[in-house]
Amino acid sequence: VQAAPQQVAEDKFVFDLPDYESINHVVVFMLGTIPFPEGMGGSVYFCYPDQSGMAVWQLLGFVTNEKPSAIFKISGLKSGKGSQHPFGAMNLPQTPTVAQIGISVELLENLAQQTPVASAAVSSVDSFTEFTQKMLDNFYNFASSFAVTQAQMTPNPSEAFIPANVVLKWYENFQRRLTQNPLFWKT
Repeated sequence: VQAAPQQVAEDKFVFDLPDYESINHVVVFMLGTIPFPEGMGGSVYFCYPDQSGMAVWQLLGFVTNEKPSAIFKISGLKSGKGSQHPFGAMNLPQTPTVAQIGISVELLENLAQQTPVASAAVSSVDSFTEFTQKMLDNFYNFASSFAVTQAQMTPNPSEAFIPANVVLKWYENFQRRLTQNPLFWKT
């Protein structure tokens, strides 16, 4: 367990993973002592040096106060392509046998719109459950893309507005129920 990250910016932290080639899964969890600020969460990135020694960053997923832990499969990522990441301008030291886990503290709305690398998720679900989860992700991402602050709202009596946190709460409840019983919707 590594509980002391290296802070590389006000809202960015990294953990070194020595001998990462022998690691299959990474568990990221909050200790419960310091929560994220209200409305914030942490994007979780995996960084490894490619054959030329350049850093390759890949988004694994996120953790929040409501979802304080996650397991990510990193064994298949070492040959993939990098993705957009918030650590780009930082000159973080890379050695051939050390990878890094990066945590970027960001708004929850931004986390919901990010797409993690698919092979990082640990999948032990059947295709129906996987389809349902993908559908939920798609719906939440679509609905969230229309989110506006109260100050940005233009009064229009013919439109109804649903707070984004209501959609998020429904999404999290549905995910929880699906995890507990994939056929709960039949009852």
